Amino acid sequence: MTAMPARVRELLERVPTAVLATVDPDGVPNAVPIGAKRTLDDGLVLISDQFFNKTLANMRANPHVSVLFWEGREGYQLKGTVTIDTEGPRYLECARWIEELDRAVQRPFPLRSKGAVLLTVEAIYSVAPGPGAGKRIA
Repeated sequence: MTAMPARVRELLERVPTAVLATVDPDGVPNAVPIGAKRTLDDGLVLISDQFFNKTLANMRANPHVSVLFWEGREGYQLKGTVTIDTEGPRYLECARWIEELDRAVQRPFPLRSKGAVLLTVEAIYSVAPGPGAGKRIA
């Protein structure tokens, strides 16, 4: 596990949407927007699965993923592995969190978590433009 610097955690929490990238067993990449994400500690990110279909199948076949997020000219890519909980305390915590989000914002359909995706961060890269683009920072 790689510890996320406070600035990386702060930006991930603040941006409304990040991009989760997976790959299928044939090597075909897939990227989806995610909004229900938060850090649990310095090296663990919780992502709620409300709508994953292809993404879920990809993560089950290959747990190596990437999460990309940015704001203005600052951005980061987290690389790591995921586990998926569909029962137990972590899943129940995630389901309650999504229900609270659902109550707070009017949507045309209810949000319900199908699973808690736990990303263990193994590497962090800068995606900011300039000479440091692509540089591993942790």
